[in-house]
Amino acid sequence: MAASRSPRQTATTGKAATPRPTATRRRASPKVSTITAVNARAAKAASGSLDLVHVPAAKPAPARPRLDDDATIRHGDVDEWGRSERMRALARQVYDPLYSKWFRVEWEGLEKIPANGGALLVANHAGAIPSDAPVIMHGIEKELERPVYGLADYFFRKVPVLGTMWSRLGGLPAHPDNAYRLLREQKQLVLVFPEGTKGPSKHASERYQLARFGRGGFVEIAMRAGVPVIPIAVVGAEESMPIIAKLPSVAKAAGLPYMPVTANMMALGPLGLVGYFPAKFKLRVLDPVYFNVEPDQERYSKSRIMDESEKIRDHIQTELYDMLRERRSIWFG
Repeated sequence: MAASRSPRQTATTGKAATPRPTATRRRASPKVSTITAVNARAAKAASGSLDLVHVPAAKPAPARPRLDDDATIRHGDVDEWGRSERMRALARQVYDPLYSKWFRVEWEGLEKIPANGGALLVANHAGAIPSDAPVIMHGIEKELERPVYGLADYFFRKVPVLGTMWSRLGGLPAHPDNAYRLLREQKQLVLVFPEGTKGPSKHASERYQLARFGRGGFVEIAMRAGVPVIPIAVVGAEESMPIIAKLPSVAKAAGLPYMPVTANMMALGPLGLVGYFPAKFKLRVLDPVYFNVEPDQERYSKSRIMDESEKIRDHIQTELYDMLRERRSIWFG
C-alpha cells in the first residue's frame, strides 16, 4: 500500500516543501495605487492599446506675503508709524471748534514753514496736560495741509488707550532714529519739545521761563538729517492749565513724571482734570535755522551742538518776552 503524500509534498521529489512564513497582507495606500495605475496606463498607451488622457497639473501653492510688502501686510490707512489719516480727519472735525472758538488761535509767520521737504519744528512746552502740541499739529495741517508727526515721551506709548490714540493721531516716541527716518528719508515735518517733561511740569510762577533744552539732541538730529530747525514761540498754553501745586510722592507711586494740582481742578472740579481755560493762543514762527554741515557724518562737534541749542532757546525766550509785552489780556490777546 503506497504511503499517502503530505499536502505540501512536491510531485517530482516527493519531499515536503518548506512551509513559508505567513505574511500579513497590507492594503496598498491610495497614493501607491494611483501611481501604479498611472504607470500601467502609460505602458498600455505606449503599446497602442489605450488612448492618452490629459492629467491636470497640480496647482502651485499661493505665494506667502513678503514682510516688506506694505500692500499685503498693512490693513486700512494706518502707516508704518501707526498714524491713521481717517482718525486724523475725524480729530480735525472734533478739535477744530476748540482750536478756532475756544483758544481762538492766531499764527504769525506761518509761511516760514516749508510746503515740502523735511523740517524739525521746535517749540516751548507748557500746561499740565499740554495743549500746545495739538494746537501746532492741527494748525499746520489745517493751514498748510501737511501732516505733522509729534515726538513725545515714551510714557504716552505705555498708557492703555491713550497710547494707541496718540499713535493714530501722529504721535510717536521721541527716539533719534524715528526723527531721522521721518526727516531724512520721508521728508516730513516733525515736532519736538526740547524741554521735555520739565516744560509742562512748571509751576504757574515759572510760566514762560524756558527750561534747559537738554543736551541739544534735536540740533544733532537736524544736522544728521540735513534739515532746518524752525523755532516756534507759543503764548497761551501756560494759562490753559496752570499748575499751582505738585504731589511728588503720588507721582512716584503711580509711576508718573509728575502729579499736578491745577487751577482748573479748583475752579471746575472733576471737569478740571481735562478741561482747559479759554486762554488766547498766539504762535510766532521764527526764521528757519540752517547749520550748513554735511548730513550723515559719523560725529558732529558737541560744543557747536550745545551752542546752537542755546541760541535757539534764547531766540524763543526773547520772542516770548516780546509777545507777552504786546499782550493786553490773557483771554483776549
